[in-house]
Parts: sequence; C-alpha cells; structure tokens
Amino acid sequence: MKKITALMLLITTALTSCITWSVNPQPFPVMTAIPTHLPGILTPTPLIITITGTLQTPTEAVTPTLPLTETPSLTPTSATATNTPITPSPQVNVQIIGCNTSIDITHAMGEVTNAYLTIQNTGNVDLPNMCALLRALDEDRDHPDKKVCLDNLPVGNQTTLKLTVDSAYKQDTLIQVDVSTNETVLLRVDKPSCTDIGLFGGEPADLNVIKPIVP
Repeated sequence: MKKITALMLLITTALTSCITWSVNPQPFPVMTAIPTHLPGILTPTPLIITITGTLQTPTEAVTPTLPLTETPSLTPTSATATNTPITPSPQVNVQIIGCNTSIDITHAMGEVTNAYLTIQNTGNVDLPNMCALLRALDEDRDHPDKKVCLDNLPVGNQTTLKLTVDSAYKQDTLIQVDVSTNETVLLRVDKPSCTDIGLFGGEPADLNVIKPIVP
C-alpha cells in the first residue's frame, strides 16, 4: 500500500513539472449566453404633426345643410287632381209654370189641356235627343203634341215647351211630365190639378227657344 501511494505521488510531481504556461488556460468553453448589459427601455415618442388652420367639426364637414326651398317633396301636386276623369252626370230641373184648357178643332178633339214647362240642363253633359212627354189621368186619345223633342239641350241652358193632351170636359186633370234623353227618363214631375189655371202674363213668347239658364 505504501508503494502504491508513493508511486501516485511521483506521477503527480512529474506531471506538474511538465506544465510550462505562466497562466493556466481557461477550462473548455461551454455554450452559454454571453452576458450583456440590460437593454435600455425606450419609450416610443409618437410623431405629432401640427396642422395650422381651423378644424371643422365632423358634423359640419360630413352633414351638408340644404336650403329649405330645395327640400324634395313627395306630395302629389294639384296636377294629379286635374287629370282625374269627370264622371258624366246628366241632370235636369223641370218646372210646370202653368196650364190651361182649350178646344182643339184642328185635330177634331173637344177639350184639351195645355201644360207649359221649363226644362234646365243642370248636369255636366249635354242632353241629346231630349224629350218631354205629357200624360193626364183622364186622357182620351193621344194628342200629336203630347210629346215634344229637341235635338240637344246643352249644359247650362234651358228651354220652355208647350205640351197638350186630350182631357175630359170640365174635369180636374192630374198631369204628369217625363223628361228623358236618348229614351232614358231623367225626371218625372206631377201636378195634381190643371183645370182652368191661367198663366201669369199669358202664353210664353219664347217657346222651344234654347237660351242660357236665368239665375
């Protein structure tokens, strides 16, 4: 054992005497990170661009203001109403202004009843082939003048007609007048009695004359 120890001591001494470096070499480098200084903390400074002039608010820049007179309107104008078609409406006003009795020798009839009536076109269309027909409760034979017709009665015009029926002698006569246009009856007017009722101022002078309606 002492020999082994002495031998190891001798080998160690020999190896030590073989080292010629004045500075011992560094141990084999290990792959470790090279220490560095802590990085400085840089606070990024924003780039501020200064624009000279007056800035407008978003409301003024984005929302345009239109004059009130230029505001579009979707309300239909009155022109639409003028294009609405007018429905034809034939209307008449009939007035029996008087009646009387007479003797008709020309047609070999005895007593006849004459009725005088004014017809006014108060509608919005003309009345072509306008006719007035007279009837009597005690009527006997058909008188040729019991129906009188006009070619046309324009809007806003009137006419006065004389109609005659064959009636009983000295009897109260209920009369009825039908006014029609193109065979369509527009109005029917009755008069309960037409015996010996004189006309104010006598027989009208403008029979069968078409003239504007008198207010």
